[in-house]
Amino acid sequence: MPPQTATSNVYSARPTLLLDGQEDLVLSDGLQSLMVLETTLGLYCCEMTIGNWGNPNGSVTYLYFDRQIIDFGKKIEIALGEADTAQNVFEGLVTGIEGRFLQNRSPEITVLAEDKFQDLRMTRRTRSFEDVSDTDVIEQIASDHSLQTEIDIDGPAQYRVLCQVNQSDLAFLRERARAIDAELWITGTTLHAQARSRRNEGEIVFGYGQRLKEFSVLADLSHQCTQLTVSGWDVSAKQGMTHDATESAIQAELGSGELSGSSLLRRALGERTQQVVHEVAHNDEEARYHAAAAFRRKARRFVTGRAVLEGDGRLRVGAHVSLSGLGQMFNGLYYVTEVRHLFDTTQGYRSVVEVERPGIGQS
Repeated sequence: MPPQTATSNVYSARPTLLLDGQEDLVLSDGLQSLMVLETTLGLYCCEMTIGNWGNPNGSVTYLYFDRQIIDFGKKIEIALGEADTAQNVFEGLVTGIEGRFLQNRSPEITVLAEDKFQDLRMTRRTRSFEDVSDTDVIEQIASDHSLQTEIDIDGPAQYRVLCQVNQSDLAFLRERARAIDAELWITGTTLHAQARSRRNEGEIVFGYGQRLKEFSVLADLSHQCTQLTVSGWDVSAKQGMTHDATESAIQAELGSGELSGSSLLRRALGERTQQVVHEVAHNDEEARYHAAAAFRRKARRFVTGRAVLEGDGRLRVGAHVSLSGLGQMFNGLYYVTEVRHLFDTTQGYRSVVEVERPGIGQS
C-alpha cells in the first residue's frame, strides 16, 4: 500500500544499502549510480556502481576486490525515499561483479544482483504435469525452490497434461501466467501469482510540469482487433471448437467515458478479426480463457507511454499512476508495466516507468 505523505519537502535522495540485513553507510556513501528494474515478467534486477579506491588501512588500494564486503551470493536490499517513509525497492543476491578502471576517475566496482527468481531461471527441465490446474503447477514449482505462494488467478479448472520441454522453471511459469492473463513476482520467499485484472499496488497522482517531468505517449490502432478467435480440438467430444473474444473482454478495465482501441478501430477502419494459430485449446474452457487473455493483452497496448517522474519508491509494477495536465485524450489512469529506479550523483533519484491502458478520453 502507498506510504503516508512525507513530512518534509526536502530529503536525501541517496539510496540506503543493506548487506545481509545490515546497513552499510560506507557503501551507501560511495554509491555512484544505481538502477533497479522491475517488469511484469518477474525477475527484478539491480545494478549499482560504487567507488573502489581508498585507504581504509593506511595505504591507498582497492576497497572491495578482497570480497570481504561484496561477494557472490551476498544478500542486498535497496531502500529509497525519506528515512521514515523509505520503500524497499529491491531484495536479491549478488550474481556479478565488474571492475571498472577508468581514465579520468578513480576505479569503480559494479555489482549485479537478481531476486529469488534467479533460482528458477537457472533450473532447466523437461517434465510433464498430468490432471492439474495452473495453481497446482505454480505450487509445485514454488515447492521445488522452497518458496511459499500467494495465488489469485483465473483459468481452466484442470488440464489433462501440461509439458515443460527443455525450459527453465521461470520460462515455464511465465508461459503459464501469460496463458491465463496473470503476473508473477517474488517478495522475500513468497512467490506471488495474480490475475492482471486484480493486481493493484496502489494509485499515485502525478501532474505534468510538477512531479511528472517528461511523458511520451502513443495511441496506436495498428495492432488492435475487433474480434479474436481461438480454435482447438476437444478430444473427449471428438469435435472442433472455436471461441471468440471481443471488446467485452476488456470493458471492465476502461475508465469512465474512455474509448477502447477496438471501438475506435471499428469506427475508423472497419472490422478487423484475428485468429490465434500458435496456441491449441483442448476443450471449450481453455479456448475461452486463451481468447479472452489474448484479446486483453492486445487491447491494453492500445495506449503506451514512458514517463520520467520524481523518484518515488511507491512506484512498482502493478501500481496505477493518475496523470494530469496532458489534455483530455491522455489524462487518466495508467497501469505500470515496468519501473526503473535510477540514482546517480549528477541527477539524483528519479523513476522511469512504462505504462499502458486500453482507452483514450473522448473529445
